[in-house]
Amino acid sequence: MIRLSFFPMSSPIRVLVVGCGHMGASHALAYHQSPFFQICGLVSRTEESRSRLNEQLGGCYALFSDYATALAEAKPDAVCISTYPDTHAAYAEAALRAGCHVFLEKPLATTLADAERLIALARERGLKLAVGYILQQHPAWTRFVEEARKLGKPLVMRMNLNQQSSGAEWQTHKAIMASMSPIVDCGVHYVEVMCRMTQSRPVRVHAIGARLTEELPAGHVNYGQLQVTFEDGSVGWYEAGWGPMMSQTAFFVKDVIGPLGCASIAAASSTLKDSADVNSHTKTDSILVHRAALDPNGRFAEKDQVLSMTDEPDHDGLCAREQAFFADAILENRDLTAHWDSAIGSLRIVLAADESMRSGKVVELP
Repeated sequence: MIRLSFFPMSSPIRVLVVGCGHMGASHALAYHQSPFFQICGLVSRTEESRSRLNEQLGGCYALFSDYATALAEAKPDAVCISTYPDTHAAYAEAALRAGCHVFLEKPLATTLADAERLIALARERGLKLAVGYILQQHPAWTRFVEEARKLGKPLVMRMNLNQQSSGAEWQTHKAIMASMSPIVDCGVHYVEVMCRMTQSRPVRVHAIGARLTEELPAGHVNYGQLQVTFEDGSVGWYEAGWGPMMSQTAFFVKDVIGPLGCASIAAASSTLKDSADVNSHTKTDSILVHRAALDPNGRFAEKDQVLSMTDEPDHDGLCAREQAFFADAILENRDLTAHWDSAIGSLRIVLAADESMRSGKVVELP
């Protein structure tokens, strides 16, 4: 957890919250409760969503329907962008050019060129650009990566997050899929974790996908699976599917295997009942560690170890940690180069996977 050294503050960071859906609401709550930020406006294209969020926060904030107007009138120091992915690059660029620090939900952009351009602009202007990689702030996932690094090389990494969605959640999923497939939108989280586990360069990607509903335009898919190979021989797969047809059996697999054993996130059965529940997407409960070493009789030399993670933060708590990271970056002038490299690296993998899925060919990475 980031611990800031300058509490209390005389002048909080004025932040404009753009997007009042699920992620925007969680980030707004974090700002509302933080001594380091002051919300100066809520922006949403729909009156219902911005008014509902404002009411949840006490009804004390200025409301805007137009982003450009809000940016000009609210005069923020920072902008939090939690809108659909196809708006990320344009909204972030506008904020950076207005002299604002930016917290941007993942993915950074829908193209690698746009992502690199945003980072170059932030660097040029001396501004902080933080990307919403929530698992980087998750203590249990940090421990999961640490345990993976004890397993030797190469690693085999198996991860998925399938979501059986209906109603408003299905409408949101369809809106996201208008600009990108599930393996791009959610995949950046998990391939970023794979990169941290291996600490090795990804060299090639292959992917498959399927369109399981007539509600999507031709050429769009709501199921995909990618496979990535690393320079050290490690391999990983990630699977994501969205929609009312998706199975809730084994929708949450987080597993890593090496020559010395394996580590697995073992969420409680009560956590794994509803794949649409956002808390189930980050919940761990425990990490199961198995050692492969055998004794002279050929039996396992060690019992499996269960690392309890029952005190881990919930989704809103993780968003609060993300905003503490953002505040620390601004107020302590942190170098975010490593953070940007991870955002670009994971985006490069999932975009290559999307290309592979559409072309049917393996994509070699530079």
